[in-house]
Amino acid sequence: MIGYTIVIEAEKEGGYVVSVPALPGCFSQGDDRDEALRNAREAIAAYLDELHARGEEIPREVGTETQFLELPELEYGT
Repeated sequence: MIGYTIVIEAEKEGGYVVSVPALPGCFSQGDDRDEALRNAREAIAAYLDELHARGEEIPREVGTETQFLELPELEYGT
């Protein structure tokens, strides 16, 4: 099984955008989280299929860590 870390961002206008840091240029979106995740799976599969068709190496994610980093109050906003 292969897997990738995704980043899900809520849009101000509604909906969600999904990016895959290990696969540059691999993005998707959806009107809700579930749709965004379904579309992300399809986008990742299409991305990997294209790499395979061109004979390129399939990227493997190794040692990825995500963490939310809080910053102290700054002069220009909170």
